[in-house]
Amino acid sequence: MNQSLTPFHTFHLPVSATHIVAVKTADELLYKWQQANNAHQPILLVGQGSNLLFLDNFCGTVILNQLKGIKHSEDEHFHYLHIAGGENWHELVQWTLSQGIYGLENLALIPGCVGSAPIQNIGAYGVEFENVCDFVDVLNLRSGEYFRLEKNQCEFGYRESIFKHQYKDGYAIIAVGLKLSKAWQPVLSYGSLANLDPTDVTARQIFDEVCAVRSAKLPNPDEVGNAGSFFKNPIISLAKFNELQTAYPTIPHYFQADGTVKLPAGWLIDQCQLKGFQIGGASVHTQQALVLINKHNATGTDVLALSRAVRHKVREKFGVEIHPEVRFIGKNGEVDSEEITR
Repeated sequence: MNQSLTPFHTFHLPVSATHIVAVKTADELLYKWQQANNAHQPILLVGQGSNLLFLDNFCGTVILNQLKGIKHSEDEHFHYLHIAGGENWHELVQWTLSQGIYGLENLALIPGCVGSAPIQNIGAYGVEFENVCDFVDVLNLRSGEYFRLEKNQCEFGYRESIFKHQYKDGYAIIAVGLKLSKAWQPVLSYGSLANLDPTDVTARQIFDEVCAVRSAKLPNPDEVGNAGSFFKNPIISLAKFNELQTAYPTIPHYFQADGTVKLPAGWLIDQCQLKGFQIGGASVHTQQALVLINKHNATGTDVLALSRAVRHKVREKFGVEIHPEVRFIGKNGEVDSEEITR
């Protein structure tokens, strides 16, 4: 019996799965995963489906992570949060502010659930998940073993972590631990936040500004299907950047600690005159070129073709590779988004 996946991913594409089950405890998650695995079915763990592109109907079981709960403790210097993986990330950010706990405000309005945050090492406006992470609690779905990885064991990088590699298949993130300093310091290095006064700015003002900017640029997935930022911001060598800056003096850029330079992928796409560019029912968003949208009854094939065309145009104009941030899911599981859009 096929069940519609359309409500369970933010692109809202017309796809289905053989089975869809929601789980509310880690034990239930383990049972449902092992049941599907023993039946030799493909299995996909989904939080809020905010970073997924379904290319086809999924011929297996989709398990929806609905684990809930937030525990708070503190000492003289830090707040400590233990959050279940199925909690909504933005709602967590709102909750911390309401409790007078600061440090997550730059990460407002990032779609998805808490359990997905370490996988992507989500980040925005100068703050990344690794900056606030204390630990990640993981469940080995084959053995039933629970274990904890400290932050330095998670191998965090730019939109990278050990959860994309060693702990990608057969493991589930069931909770994360955050450590937030009581000696709060605002991070105002990116975008319009630089206009705020660091001497008297509040975490709430940063939160409000981030929400305003993101809301103006990013379409609400409940109104227009999308997966947020579709591509990662490319990181290039200093030599390549110097070459590009000669040709494009106003190119926005962010110098990295290791001597490389990060470029905004949205700017590169915009310079290729691709805002509004459409293939089938899929289109580049007119307000933010980094976002691909389900404009009118798009299929996964439409979005795939559009993402490939965008990559080609940027490579042709700038000699820079942009890589998909979104996970591509085929009928039997994840496929290599890098390879398929090359």
